[in-house]
Amino acid sequence: MNEPMLRQPTVFLPLAMSLVALAMVLVHFAIFGIVDETDEGTAAHIFQLLIVAQVPFIALFAFRWFALAPRQTLFFITLQASAVLTDIIAALFLTS
Repeated sequence: MNEPMLRQPTVFLPLAMSLVALAMVLVHFAIFGIVDETDEGTAAHIFQLLIVAQVPFIALFAFRWFALAPRQTLFFITLQASAVLTDIIAALFLTS
């Protein structure tokens, strides 16, 4: 257990997925601006899948590491929750 926690796939994969989702929102905003769309489109569906697909990774991480390192686990769960919240806020304000 000497390996840094950030190297665990259950830590960095959700963070990477959040960064990809945020990048998608920002690119969509840069290309199209704020538009009122009747259909969500492919980008919105990929965004939704990226956000929902993080849940099993975060749950596995919490289940695996909470008993071993509770402070670090809570830090990374808070970091992941903040990243998801940032994605959702960006999507709400930049694309609606």
